[in-house]
Amino acid sequence: MLRRNLWFAFTFLLAAGLVVPDAVAQSAPAAAGAWDYRLLATNKTSTMQKEMNQAADAGFRFQGVMGGQTAFGGNEVVTIFAKPKDAPAKGHYKYLLLATNRTSTMQKEMQQAGDEGFEYKGQTVFQTAFGGQEVVVILERDTDVSAGRWEYRLLATKKTSTMQKELLEAGEQGFSFVGVTVAQTAFGGPEVVCITRRPAK
Repeated sequence: MLRRNLWFAFTFLLAAGLVVPDAVAQSAPAAAGAWDYRLLATNKTSTMQKEMNQAADAGFRFQGVMGGQTAFGGNEVVTIFAKPKDAPAKGHYKYLLLATNRTSTMQKEMQQAGDEGFEYKGQTVFQTAFGGQEVVVILERDTDVSAGRWEYRLLATKKTSTMQKELLEAGEQGFSFVGVTVAQTAFGGPEVVCITRRPAK
């Protein structure tokens, strides 16, 4: 009887909010936390990289990217950055934006970034002012830690069956998939572009 009465008392206190399980108590601050966002939009990729690093210096971190037609800006690259409201206004991330319509150039530039410890974060397709399309890739490096090096492999082909084969070959060599776009490249026409990576040896 005593045990039953104690159980009813505990149930009453829990319902009244006077007894809070540890899991609930620990998750409450995170659920109540506020976020600050910064949206960047431009039709010049060189301007975007500058603005991205300005946001990073203010404590923001990259969340996502998309290229497309906006109501007033025309064809633009749009990126979203975020940080917790209570985070210090000082960042420790650096960003690179790579944009080209030549897959061979993108492969070269991505590998140079990988050698410097930059890690893939996102990609999209951007319609340039001259009517072409560029594949845009965002990479990030934490300046507070000793970054590991990455080996990147960019796969580009018109045929999905060929891409299937190339992905399997890359996977057998330890490359993991990180992103895909479909773009009108300078020489290949409409191509499926996949990016893979593995830790550099």
